[in-house]
Amino acid sequence: MRAKLRAAGLDARIEVESAGTHGYHVGEAPDRRTCQAAQRRGYDLSGLRGRQVAAEDFARFDWILAADRQNLALLNAKCPPSYRGKLHLLLEPLPGGQEVPDPYYGGADGFDRVLDLVEAACDAWLLRVVGDAERAAP
Repeated sequence: MRAKLRAAGLDARIEVESAGTHGYHVGEAPDRRTCQAAQRRGYDLSGLRGRQVAAEDFARFDWILAADRQNLALLNAKCPPSYRGKLHLLLEPLPGGQEVPDPYYGGADGFDRVLDLVEAACDAWLLRVVGDAERAAP
């Protein structure tokens, strides 16, 4: 999403962060295979480190996107009721908007498939966010 925002000239106006619902990998870099698949597409993930979703994130961000229904349920459980409208599945705007599959225990092609889905979802969310901003502008 950061690369797409940069290409659209919106990176100074829209903030993007990544966080997990569990604290298993706080402070760690992304999986090596994720970084390799991303690098092949021109994305540098070397500066990313894991962090856990914080209570203030629900007020801070306009959109909070979960990879799958299990993580969405965990977010719903932590989220104050007044902010639950911000919670969505990442693949929601895609036809058949399902869950992002977990490539961890599969082959390297699974990481590329996940990137295909994430890129398509980011394109769709970018259109939605820009459309919302244009409708809100005076």
